[in-house]
Order: sequence, then structure tokens, then C-alpha cells
Amino acid sequence: MEKRFEKVTHPFEPVFKDDSKILILGSLPSAKSRENDFYYGHPQNRFWRVLAKIAGEEIPETILEKNEFLLRNKIALWDVIHSCEISGSSDASIKNAVANKIEKILDAAKIKKIILNGGTAFSLYKKFWGETLEKKYGVSVIRLPSTSPANASYSLEKLVEIWRKEFD
Repeated sequence: MEKRFEKVTHPFEPVFKDDSKILILGSLPSAKSRENDFYYGHPQNRFWRVLAKIAGEEIPETILEKNEFLLRNKIALWDVIHSCEISGSSDASIKNAVANKIEKILDAAKIKKIILNGGTAFSLYKKFWGETLEKKYGVSVIRLPSTSPANASYSLEKLVEIWRKEFD
């Protein structure tokens, strides 16, 4: 069966305020997230559960609760990709990717650390920016294991343990 590719443009604005300290970047919202109108909208993605456990808070459910959670915890959220061709939600199928303007957040906020959620986000980040943002903005860049349900080799507990180290 031949893969069907669709041209996708990032549907969401970044979430951040001027006091945001950590920027989390994924690759691109999944088809389910695009359908649900917000980041990490697939019910099996562990992103919101991981962050809630780290923050010691309830898991945010609505888009408003998720926005408030991020801003209250000084977390900025966006994705590496502005547009690309993709088959379904398969990061492995991404082609002709164009970068988001991450500098927009780095110029406006107090970001100290950029966390890449998974290998695809990390690879594309390195492809687009190399070490230029680290040098220009003095940020550290960390690759963490993906919270995606496709990353079944990591339990929720293991993800929380690994991710927590970057929030202390």
C-alpha cells in the first residue's frame, strides 16, 4: 500500500509568556492533536501526565487548563516544524520540513533550556539550527525520550523519572 502524504502547516500558536524559562519542542502536532485543536491531544500521549506528575498538579484536561498549566509553570510549548508533508502522524514519514521561527520565543522570553520531546524533534532541531541558538541565546538543549504512545519502551514512571531531572 502506497503512503498518502498530506501537506500540513502547523495549526497552533506557541504558548509562552515573557517569564517562561523552559521551551519544550515537539516535531509537529499529530493528526489527533490537530483534530482536538491543541498540543498532545492524543489520549494515549503521556505528555500532560508526565508534566502534571513533575509539577505535583492535577492533569489539565481542557485547552484553557493546559494553557494555564504551562504558563503557571513557566513552560513554553511549540514544535520544530512549521510545515511539511506527512503520512498520518508518522514522524518517520516527514519530508520537506520547514522550521518554525523559534527565535520569536527566545527573543521574547527568559528561556534557559530547550527540551526536545523525542528523536525526530531533536534531529530536525539540529538540522535547522545546529548549535546557533545555544550560542546566540545561551540556552542548553536537551533531548528527552518521546512521550508518544509509539514510544512503548518507556513506562510513564520511567518518563517522569527522566523528564523530572530537567525541571529541578
